[in-house]
Amino acid sequence: MLPLMPVHTVVLAKAPVAGRVKTRLVPALGQAGATKLAGRLLADAVARVHAACGQSLHLPSGAALTLSAELCGSPAPGHADWIGHVPAHIAHADAAPGSVWTWTDQGGGDLGERMARASQRVTQSGRAVLLVGTDCPTLSPDWLREAALRLQRHQAVLLGARDGGYVLLGLRSHCPAVFEHMPWSTDAVASLTLQHLQAQGLDVWQGPLFDDVDTPADLARLQQPV
Repeated sequence: MLPLMPVHTVVLAKAPVAGRVKTRLVPALGQAGATKLAGRLLADAVARVHAACGQSLHLPSGAALTLSAELCGSPAPGHADWIGHVPAHIAHADAAPGSVWTWTDQGGGDLGERMARASQRVTQSGRAVLLVGTDCPTLSPDWLREAALRLQRHQAVLLGARDGGYVLLGLRSHCPAVFEHMPWSTDAVASLTLQHLQAQGLDVWQGPLFDDVDTPADLARLQQPV
Protein backbone atom coordinates (compact mmCIF):
# COMPACT_ATOMS: atom_id res chain seq x y z
CA MET A 1 0.00 0.00 0.00
CA LEU A 2 1.49 3.33 -1.08
CA PRO A 3 1.08 6.34 1.21
CA LEU A 4 -1.30 9.11 0.19
CA MET A 5 0.58 11.73 -1.81
CA PRO A 6 -0.60 15.17 -3.02
CA VAL A 7 -0.48 15.57 -6.80
CA HIS A 8 0.78 18.62 -8.67
CA THR A 9 0.05 19.09 -12.39
CA VAL A 10 2.71 20.87 -14.44
CA VAL A 11 1.56 22.33 -17.77
CA LEU A 12 4.64 22.79 -19.93
CA ALA A 13 3.94 25.48 -22.51
CA LYS A 14 5.50 27.98 -24.87
CA ALA A 15 4.06 31.45 -25.30
CA PRO A 16 2.08 31.45 -28.58
CA VAL A 17 4.44 33.57 -30.66
CA ALA A 18 4.54 33.31 -34.45
CA GLY A 19 7.42 31.19 -35.72
CA ARG A 20 8.02 29.49 -32.36
CA VAL A 21 4.90 27.33 -31.97
CA LYS A 22 3.08 24.80 -34.14
CA THR A 23 5.52 25.29 -37.01
CA ARG A 24 4.55 21.92 -38.56
CA LEU A 25 1.02 23.24 -38.98
CA VAL A 26 2.05 26.32 -40.95
CA PRO A 27 1.62 24.58 -44.35
CA ALA A 28 -2.03 23.84 -43.46
CA LEU A 29 -3.00 26.93 -41.47
CA GLY A 30 -0.47 29.61 -42.36
CA GLN A 31 1.73 31.15 -39.70
CA ALA A 32 -1.02 33.33 -38.23
CA GLY A 33 -3.45 30.40 -38.12
CA ALA A 34 -0.93 28.07 -36.50
CA THR A 35 -0.11 30.69 -33.86
CA LYS A 36 -3.79 31.30 -33.16
CA LEU A 37 -4.36 27.56 -32.73
CA ALA A 38 -1.44 27.37 -30.30
CA GLY A 39 -3.04 30.10 -28.21
CA ARG A 40 -6.38 28.31 -28.20
CA LEU A 41 -4.76 25.01 -27.21
CA LEU A 42 -2.92 26.74 -24.37
CA ALA A 43 -6.08 28.38 -23.04
CA ASP A 44 -7.99 25.11 -23.33
CA ALA A 45 -5.29 23.10 -21.54
CA VAL A 46 -5.17 25.60 -18.66
CA ALA A 47 -8.98 25.53 -18.39
CA ARG A 48 -9.07 21.73 -18.28
CA VAL A 49 -6.38 21.54 -15.60
CA HIS A 50 -8.13 24.27 -13.63
CA ALA A 51 -11.36 22.27 -13.75
CA ALA A 52 -9.52 19.15 -12.54
CA CYS A 53 -8.11 21.13 -9.61
CA GLY A 54 -11.52 22.44 -8.65
CA GLN A 55 -12.93 19.13 -7.44
CA SER A 56 -11.69 17.00 -4.53
CA LEU A 57 -10.76 13.41 -5.29
CA HIS A 58 -12.21 10.85 -2.91
CA LEU A 59 -10.24 7.67 -2.36
CA PRO A 60 -11.74 4.32 -1.30
CA SER A 61 -10.12 4.83 2.10
CA GLY A 62 -12.30 7.90 2.60
CA ALA A 63 -9.38 10.31 2.26
CA ALA A 64 -9.77 13.35 0.01
CA LEU A 65 -7.16 14.71 -2.36
CA THR A 66 -6.97 18.09 -4.08
CA LEU A 67 -4.77 18.78 -7.10
CA SER A 68 -2.55 21.83 -7.46
CA ALA A 69 -1.12 23.12 -10.72
CA GLU A 70 1.45 25.32 -12.36
CA LEU A 71 2.10 26.84 -15.73
CA CYS A 72 5.75 26.08 -16.48
CA GLY A 73 6.45 28.40 -19.34
CA SER A 74 8.95 29.55 -21.90
CA PRO A 75 9.90 32.38 -21.81
CA ALA A 76 9.93 33.19 -18.10
CA PRO A 77 6.87 34.55 -16.25
CA GLY A 78 6.20 38.22 -16.90
CA HIS A 79 7.78 38.30 -20.34
CA ALA A 80 5.91 40.43 -22.86
CA ASP A 81 5.23 37.36 -25.04
CA TRP A 82 2.73 36.16 -22.42
CA ILE A 83 0.59 39.31 -22.45
CA GLY A 84 -2.99 38.39 -23.25
CA HIS A 85 -2.33 34.64 -22.98
CA VAL A 86 -2.20 33.99 -19.23
CA PRO A 87 -5.44 34.05 -17.21
CA ALA A 88 -5.55 36.39 -14.23
CA HIS A 89 -5.78 33.52 -11.76
CA ILE A 90 -2.33 32.39 -12.93
CA ALA A 91 -0.72 35.76 -13.66
CA HIS A 92 -1.61 36.99 -10.15
CA ALA A 93 -1.41 33.66 -8.34
CA ASP A 94 1.33 34.87 -5.98
CA ALA A 95 -1.01 37.56 -4.68
CA ALA A 96 -4.00 35.24 -4.30
CA PRO A 97 -3.96 33.35 -0.99
CA GLY A 98 -4.96 29.74 -1.43
CA SER A 99 -4.47 29.73 -5.19
CA VAL A 100 -3.98 26.27 -6.66
CA TRP A 101 -1.72 27.75 -9.37
CA THR A 102 1.86 28.88 -9.64
CA TRP A 103 3.73 30.23 -12.68
CA THR A 104 7.32 29.14 -13.25
CA ASP A 105 10.12 29.28 -15.79
CA GLN A 106 11.04 26.18 -17.80
CA GLY A 107 14.63 27.31 -18.15
CA GLY A 108 16.98 26.25 -20.92
CA GLY A 109 17.93 22.94 -22.49
CA ASP A 110 16.06 20.42 -24.58
CA LEU A 111 12.60 19.12 -23.73
CA GLY A 112 14.00 16.33 -21.56
CA GLU A 113 16.09 18.73 -19.47
CA ARG A 114 13.15 21.07 -18.95
CA MET A 115 10.78 18.27 -17.98
CA ALA A 116 13.39 16.75 -15.68
CA ARG A 117 13.82 20.01 -13.79
CA ALA A 118 10.08 20.27 -13.22
CA SER A 119 9.80 16.63 -12.16
CA GLN A 120 12.70 16.85 -9.73
CA ARG A 121 11.50 20.10 -8.21
CA VAL A 122 7.97 18.87 -7.59
CA THR A 123 8.83 15.40 -6.32
CA GLN A 124 11.51 16.75 -3.99
CA SER A 125 8.78 18.84 -2.37
CA GLY A 126 6.93 15.66 -1.39
CA ARG A 127 4.34 15.73 -4.15
CA ALA A 128 3.67 13.44 -7.09
CA VAL A 129 3.86 15.14 -10.47
CA LEU A 130 1.71 15.00 -13.59
CA LEU A 131 3.58 16.39 -16.60
CA VAL A 132 1.34 17.49 -19.46
CA GLY A 133 1.62 19.68 -22.53
CA THR A 134 -0.98 21.68 -24.41
CA ASP A 135 -1.34 19.54 -27.55
CA CYS A 136 -4.10 17.14 -26.48
CA PRO A 137 -7.58 18.72 -26.34
CA THR A 138 -9.15 15.36 -25.39
CA LEU A 139 -7.16 15.04 -22.14
CA SER A 140 -10.20 15.92 -20.04
CA PRO A 141 -10.40 16.94 -16.37
CA ASP A 142 -11.76 13.46 -15.66
CA TRP A 143 -8.65 11.86 -17.14
CA LEU A 144 -6.39 14.20 -15.18
CA ARG A 145 -8.19 13.24 -11.97
CA GLU A 146 -8.01 9.57 -12.93
CA ALA A 147 -4.25 9.85 -13.41
CA ALA A 148 -3.92 11.51 -10.00
CA LEU A 149 -5.93 8.70 -8.40
CA ARG A 150 -3.88 6.03 -10.15
CA LEU A 151 -0.73 7.61 -8.71
CA GLN A 152 -2.03 6.70 -5.26
CA ARG A 153 -1.77 3.01 -6.21
CA HIS A 154 1.01 2.98 -8.81
CA GLN A 155 4.49 4.52 -8.92
CA ALA A 156 4.02 5.95 -12.41
CA VAL A 157 1.27 6.59 -14.94
CA LEU A 158 1.60 6.98 -18.69
CA LEU A 159 -1.00 8.12 -21.19
CA GLY A 160 0.34 7.56 -24.68
CA ALA A 161 -0.42 9.30 -27.95
CA ARG A 162 -1.34 7.55 -31.19
CA ASP A 163 1.77 8.98 -32.84
CA GLY A 164 4.05 7.14 -30.42
CA GLY A 165 4.63 9.99 -27.98
CA TYR A 166 2.75 10.56 -24.76
CA VAL A 167 0.35 13.22 -23.51
CA LEU A 168 0.82 12.67 -19.75
CA LEU A 169 3.55 11.27 -17.54
CA GLY A 170 2.96 10.90 -13.82
CA LEU A 171 5.64 10.09 -11.25
CA ARG A 172 5.69 9.67 -7.47
CA SER A 173 9.46 10.08 -7.45
CA HIS A 174 11.91 11.59 -9.91
CA CYS A 175 13.17 9.16 -12.57
CA PRO A 176 16.01 10.81 -14.54
CA ALA A 177 16.26 7.92 -17.02
CA VAL A 178 12.95 8.81 -18.71
CA PHE A 179 14.24 12.26 -19.66
CA GLU A 180 17.78 11.44 -20.82
CA HIS A 181 18.89 10.46 -24.35
CA MET A 182 15.29 10.37 -25.56
CA PRO A 183 14.53 10.80 -29.29
CA TRP A 184 11.91 13.49 -28.76
CA SER A 185 9.27 14.03 -31.47
CA THR A 186 9.58 10.44 -32.73
CA ASP A 187 7.23 7.46 -32.53
CA ALA A 188 9.56 5.72 -30.05
CA VAL A 189 9.13 8.11 -27.11
CA ALA A 190 6.30 6.37 -25.27
CA SER A 191 7.67 2.85 -25.69
CA LEU A 192 11.16 3.87 -24.57
CA THR A 193 9.73 5.80 -21.63
CA LEU A 194 7.80 2.70 -20.54
CA GLN A 195 10.93 0.57 -20.91
CA HIS A 196 12.94 2.98 -18.74
CA LEU A 197 10.24 3.09 -16.07
CA GLN A 198 10.01 -0.68 -15.93
CA ALA A 199 13.81 -1.04 -15.94
CA GLN A 200 13.80 1.05 -12.75
CA GLY A 201 11.40 -1.46 -11.21
CA LEU A 202 8.46 0.94 -11.19
CA ASP A 203 4.85 -0.21 -11.28
CA VAL A 204 3.31 1.65 -14.24
CA TRP A 205 -0.38 2.19 -14.99
CA GLN A 206 -1.21 2.90 -18.64
CA GLY A 207 -4.43 4.39 -19.92
CA PRO A 208 -5.81 4.53 -23.47
CA LEU A 209 -4.12 6.25 -26.38
CA PHE A 210 -4.96 9.88 -27.13
CA ASP A 211 -4.71 12.10 -30.20
CA ASP A 212 -2.53 15.17 -30.00
CA VAL A 213 -2.25 17.99 -32.52
CA ASP A 214 1.17 18.43 -34.10
CA THR A 215 0.77 17.91 -37.85
CA PRO A 216 -1.80 18.61 -40.59
CA ALA A 217 -2.83 14.93 -40.40
CA ASP A 218 -3.51 15.32 -36.66
CA LEU A 219 -5.59 18.41 -37.36
CA ALA A 220 -7.65 16.63 -40.00
CA ARG A 221 -8.29 13.70 -37.64
CA LEU A 222 -9.36 16.05 -34.84
CA GLN A 223 -11.86 17.74 -37.16
CA GLN A 224 -13.50 14.46 -38.19
CA PRO A 225 -16.96 13.86 -36.70
CA VAL A 226 -17.07 11.27 -33.92
